[in-house]
Amino acid sequence: MPVPSRVLRVLIVALYLVIFPYHPALRSPNELSRLWETHALVDHGTPVLNQTLRELGGVGDLSVVDGRYYPSKAPLLSFLAIPVYAGLKAWASFRGASGQPSDVPEVPLLFWARLFITLLPTLVMFVFLRRFLATYLSRALTEALVGTYALGSLAFNYAEQFLSHQLTAVLAFFCFYALWRSARGEWNERGYLLAGFFASATLVCEYTGALTVIALVFYGALSNIRVTRTGETRLWVRLARALALGTAGALPLVLALMYYHYICFGGPFESGYTHLADTAYQPWHMGGFRGIRYPDPRAFLLSFFSPLRGLLTMSPFLALGMVGLGSLWHKERPLFWLSALLLAANTYFTSSFSYDSWGWTPAPRHLTPLVPFLLLPAGLLMQRLSSREGVGALFGYGVATGLCVASILITGTVALVNYVPPELSTSLFGLAVPLFLKGFLVPTLLLFLGVPNPVSGALPVLLVLGGAVLSAVIFLSATGPRWRLWAPLGAVLSAGAMLLTLHSATRNDSADRGAEQFLERAWMAPPGLPVAFWPHG
Repeated sequence: MPVPSRVLRVLIVALYLVIFPYHPALRSPNELSRLWETHALVDHGTPVLNQTLRELGGVGDLSVVDGRYYPSKAPLLSFLAIPVYAGLKAWASFRGASGQPSDVPEVPLLFWARLFITLLPTLVMFVFLRRFLATYLSRALTEALVGTYALGSLAFNYAEQFLSHQLTAVLAFFCFYALWRSARGEWNERGYLLAGFFASATLVCEYTGALTVIALVFYGALSNIRVTRTGETRLWVRLARALALGTAGALPLVLALMYYHYICFGGPFESGYTHLADTAYQPWHMGGFRGIRYPDPRAFLLSFFSPLRGLLTMSPFLALGMVGLGSLWHKERPLFWLSALLLAANTYFTSSFSYDSWGWTPAPRHLTPLVPFLLLPAGLLMQRLSSREGVGALFGYGVATGLCVASILITGTVALVNYVPPELSTSLFGLAVPLFLKGFLVPTLLLFLGVPNPVSGALPVLLVLGGAVLSAVIFLSATGPRWRLWAPLGAVLSAGAMLLTLHSATRNDSADRGAEQFLERAWMAPPGLPVAFWPHG
């Protein structure tokens, strides 16, 4: 493996592990409501939060049924965090704590829960994603695309938060990987058991994961039809066996979710979103099907093109995946239909649901599971450009490279803040850059070891910049010696154009300054001040 690829891999792991973009003063409802249920399950043996709310204080994102409070979210993260909290509680007891829920502080609980439940599974996913892409792409393109996904997409934002979105993407990809390997004959049919398990886990992790699961079932059927045409076995027999095995793998978690809904919300198909405690949020989930209505042009445009958090604004390289679907059509039809169906379903969802419900997110969070399935068509498009002769193809390849570099610079930088007020004009130049220039840099492991900001937070900024440079070098190396002029020129121009566009969209008005000042007041690691990892220790 070339040296730049090895260095990029190490850089990604180091960056993922060293930062901790969390600020307790924000009282992040999406994260804390899940951990409060973990507290309730361990401390009181129930998913009801009433006692935990009295012990630890109120949080948002709750549902209420007959005076009993629950998280409004799908329950997987709350249950996965049980061994983390139980282990920390045992450690606190060993150190002489009194056995109260407050003995385990919020920061270490969230740090370790995020590490084991959202961050490490994402790093493992990169290994299998690399194997999948390497089947169709050159080594250089594979390494650089995985690096772009790791540092320049929603994967980075949500692996670093205790939220369901990136874990949903991980589970959905593992479901796909099992289907893909089984259909190719590289795994035996028991791979469909594993695919069914990951499909059900996707749904238990996030309800909107059902969109991805439906597309994956369709892909599983198509891939089996394609194999059957080679005369391996009869079509309906193979489909029936795959479906039976997948259903058997999915059934335990599906039944568990139905039972959870029954005991909490009164019916196996009732979710917390039909019993929201905050009446201001209820209209978002009313009308249509669970709040999904007819498409709204405003929701579509802002979800994809908003200068604040549009998907293609924060990660412009994903446009390559959309354009490159034609290349996938000629390469492997089942994969084309999977990517196209996921793109269509997710576009309809984000265009038909309330845009205002995205909250303090850096990008459209429910589109996170879509992103991995746009990497292969993006890579095929770039591979076609890199193999062609002529200035136009080389310049086009450079433009595509620049979009990847811009994605890392934009999303990688914003991920070091990760909590984005919706009234901002842009998150990069309207929030992240001004905060960093004042010394309000991301909390890191170095901070907990006694090195305050801005020194401790400077390393992640350098790692993001290094990741952008290394990715560019690896991408450009795929063209051989021909890249020395036109490809770099295209990369510089396209990356510069994206950054200039965001800079020109930044208003620097009272809303931007107000959001910046609010984050300064809530920042866990103000410049020059030490922060204790375990305050009561």
